[in-house]
Amino acid sequence: MEQNENTLSVLKIAPGQHPQQVEIDNDLKALQQAVGGSIGASYPFEDPVAIVYNDDGKLMGLPLNRALRDENGEMYDAVAGTFLVVGLGEEDFASLTPEMAQKYEQLFHQPEAFLKLGNRLLVLPVPDEPPTEKPRTKPPAEHDR
Repeated sequence: MEQNENTLSVLKIAPGQHPQQVEIDNDLKALQQAVGGSIGASYPFEDPVAIVYNDDGKLMGLPLNRALRDENGEMYDAVAGTFLVVGLGEEDFASLTPEMAQKYEQLFHQPEAFLKLGNRLLVLPVPDEPPTEKPRTKPPAEHDR
């Protein structure tokens, strides 16, 4: 992929969808457009990458998208709305290297659903293909015969 200084190759992750590698302009307006509002950035990983998200996503009630987990796999936060995984350059955001793009595509590959149980949040992976018809595994009930 040919890149110039003005575009970034990043992962765009929308709620309920798999990550997509996209090219966006390397400017504030394009980043805001991608996440649907004012941007915030978080640096939860050791790699030189950032998560760029809608800073007001939770206040706006955007759907929760992906859980952020600590090194023990415990969820400590969840990103609301669409977010980007971007590389970090010397002074600002940069394109993801192919290795980083692949690593974070795998990390965030599975869409997640969030269920509120009392004051706990349950995170469930969303299956890839919902079955269109329920497979009949048990014999039909009496009235179906």
